[in-house]
Amino acid sequence: MNKNLYPETRRKEILDRTNNEGQVTVLELSQYFNVSEVTIRADLQTLSEQGLVIRTHGGAIAANTVPELSLSLRLQKQIQEKNEIGLAASKMVNDGEAIFLDISSTALAMSSFLKDHRNLTVVTNSLSLAQEFIEAPGVTVVMPGGTMQRDTISLVGIEGMRWIEKYNIQKGFFGAHGLGFPEGLTDVSQYEAQVKSEMVKQCKQVVGIFDATKWGRVGFASFAKLEEVDMVVTDQKADAALVAQAFASGVEVIKV
Repeated sequence: MNKNLYPETRRKEILDRTNNEGQVTVLELSQYFNVSEVTIRADLQTLSEQGLVIRTHGGAIAANTVPELSLSLRLQKQIQEKNEIGLAASKMVNDGEAIFLDISSTALAMSSFLKDHRNLTVVTNSLSLAQEFIEAPGVTVVMPGGTMQRDTISLVGIEGMRWIEKYNIQKGFFGAHGLGFPEGLTDVSQYEAQVKSEMVKQCKQVVGIFDATKWGRVGFASFAKLEEVDMVVTDQKADAALVAQAFASGVEVIKV
């Protein structure tokens, strides 16, 4: 069928079809719209960059059906923003400190900028993040016990965290599903929220690290009240009104 559609109209139809069916393939869209597969790939890439779909091998899936916990899919979103946020946050870390990094994809991006530190202790429940430091001789990784979560490639369960009370952790860096008012920092998983909540209590400084898409969103479980958050590192696209609201709540916000 030759649809003879403008690109914007075709992309809207692609998005509607993806949302209705959950997933689409390049081949079927190419045949349906009677355009080349190259054209369809460009359409899907545009929709992906807008955060409306998630690219997969040979097609795409609807963004609103993607499990929030899946690390592999979260790593595909806002890549540049996460790297810039991770770099800025890493500059807050000094040699000889003990810090906490959570399971977020932004914390994983941050880890790549910490490998040359010396006498740095990183507490984390992320197996992926711990692996990042295998070839970083100046970084000691400390992990709590717990039950492995396959989607997040992490360990959860507060039973294995009681020992953490003996550590002096200078800074904790936390990704989030969203920052809400008055909900504070939230997560979609109650199990991850439990771990983060325990770590918030142990960190002398709590730093949120997340991109502009997380502002104003509220997940299932809160893990840090606004008054417990010292700072947020985010990108330039963060909503100005929400940033001002955070300032008014006593949260310092750094845009990168």
